[in-house]
Amino acid sequence: METKSLAMVVVITVSVMWGVEMATAELSAAQCKQERNLAITACKPVVYGKLPSPECCQRVRVTHLECVCPVITPKIAALIDVNRAIRLIQGCGRSVPRHYKCG
Repeated sequence: METKSLAMVVVITVSVMWGVEMATAELSAAQCKQERNLAITACKPVVYGKLPSPECCQRVRVTHLECVCPVITPKIAALIDVNRAIRLIQGCGRSVPRHYKCG
């Protein structure tokens, strides 16, 4: 997969997860990496214009923001269409808090 596509998968996955509340328990680096990989795999079709699948939306609901937001660099964030991300979030039944920043 080309770098730009992979970055877009990560960004869209994170964007969809904006509505997920942060957990109070600390997760290990390995647990966070696993959560990111599962989310990327489940939501990869979104990069190619597909709507989020039930599996993608489920993954969005259970993945912790503290695992994903730290890996979003300004360069990756610049690749995202914010309006599309918001529509994707809403499509998974989540709302986007005003002025929320991830990354």
